[in-house]
Amino acid sequence: MSKLERTREELATFLKTRRERLSPADLGLPTGGRRRTPGLRREEVSALSGVGLTWYTWLEQGRDIQASSTFLDNLAKTLKLDAAERRHLFLLAHNRLPAEPGKTFCQVQPLILRLMNDLSPHGAFVLNLRWDVLAFNSPADQLFGFDSHPANQRNLLWMLFTDASLRERLHNWKNQAIQMLSSFRRDYALATQESDIQALVTNLQKTSPDFREWWNRHDVHAPCHGTKTFTINEQNIAFEHTSMTVDADRHLRLVVYARKD
Repeated sequence: MSKLERTREELATFLKTRRERLSPADLGLPTGGRRRTPGLRREEVSALSGVGLTWYTWLEQGRDIQASSTFLDNLAKTLKLDAAERRHLFLLAHNRLPAEPGKTFCQVQPLILRLMNDLSPHGAFVLNLRWDVLAFNSPADQLFGFDSHPANQRNLLWMLFTDASLRERLHNWKNQAIQMLSSFRRDYALATQESDIQALVTNLQKTSPDFREWWNRHDVHAPCHGTKTFTINEQNIAFEHTSMTVDADRHLRLVVYARKD
């Protein structure tokens, strides 16, 4: 059996098992009448996904047909696939990964919190796609002053352009702010349709002339690591920093600042 044949066979089995685990009630369909097999019928899946029954049947039988990205997204929603299952569906049907939806999340797993705290005396904090600071340890608070902001206003980009004390602590603030803003633009590109990120950018454009000017340059900075210098007790102290993805599905990353020797 060729690799392509195995992939089609796996796709057929995957779709069948995902269909059978759902009930009509899960999708708001009538539940009356007896069913010979568990789960949804093929005609229900095809109708809800916007394709004909014959075409969907061929797909579930593993026949050599091409499925569009739009249909696969509709099918993933109909079958209530999670992020991992959605990627698996695209790989089986398309042999390539789908575009990931950019969503902002606000919950951090306990293990990530424990890891963050265990990194002390190095500063560490968790960011989501919008750059909300979801959690931080004491050394990170000493650098950025996170605790001086209410939790619902604790956004690193907002602080960077509106917090006068942070501006004073960041040595050569202008260069560092421009670099951080261009890094944020990569995350913004993932979530341009999300209203909360759009609102953040809109408010900063109204609040900060510097943000408005630099945002309109459309600069993009690739690295999420490097060196930043903070002025602490009238001394300039350099910190190396890097970020690590800790939850790819939710676009959460752990940022670490370690004093440079």
